[in-house]
Amino acid sequence: MIKKTIFLLMLLVSNSLLSQQTNLNKYQYIIVADKFDFLKEVDQYQTSSLTKFLLEKKGFEVFLSNQKLPQDLNNNRCLSLFVSVKDNSSMFTIKNTIEFKDCYGKVVYSSEEGKSKYKDYKKGYQDAIRNAYESMEDFEYSFNPTLISEEKAVEKEEIIAKNISDEVVSNVVASPKVIINSEDKNTETTKGKDLTTLYAQTIENGFQLVNTKPEVIFILLKTNIKDTYLIKDKNGSFYKKDTIWVAEYYLDNKLVKEEYQVKF
Repeated sequence: MIKKTIFLLMLLVSNSLLSQQTNLNKYQYIIVADKFDFLKEVDQYQTSSLTKFLLEKKGFEVFLSNQKLPQDLNNNRCLSLFVSVKDNSSMFTIKNTIEFKDCYGKVVYSSEEGKSKYKDYKKGYQDAIRNAYESMEDFEYSFNPTLISEEKAVEKEEIIAKNISDEVVSNVVASPKVIINSEDKNTETTKGKDLTTLYAQTIENGFQLVNTKPEVIFILLKTNIKDTYLIKDKNGSFYKKDTIWVAEYYLDNKLVKEEYQVKF
């Protein structure tokens, strides 16, 4: 009986690890926050650059959030995972966890908690991050683009099952230029003079963007990534690209991009 129980536990752990590995294998890039929430400065104690270095050893193509990104990643942030380090330190022990989120803010993977007894902050945080990384040592990463296609097929079935009404489209308040990524349509280019201007109003944990009527167009929730927000109730992201802001979300199984000018 005991042997059977141990076997079942090992099987569950193995399946969980395989599932997490598959989740990570479908992402081509990783963006590491250039400043973690528990720190006051960009790359303080070299925590962000250390995290980037360690993940590169796994085979990931990694960028800090303040670095220039490849064009395909600029066009589609969902090609990337967004990594931050979480802090749960006590008075005598530094405790850090490496957390991976997708472009919609969903946690897809977390390392085990890395701990350090160093009193010096730089040594302590770096040691804890390294120990958190060590808990991922049995994880092998290999980018597999076919997993993205498979996921899109599943999403299409789910959307059909929900029978989304055309009323969703008719209720859109603003009329920005819309860019739709699909295989049978060319991507439109939105020029600055055609962009709708939205105005940011501070709310708890983020902003609400309103037009001149005023009507609320988006509610934005803060993330750990500079100039990148989650769009509440749309399962999308809102981020800055050069001098414009891009709203990106799925509608009827198509990736929709809307470009705006935003005044904060």
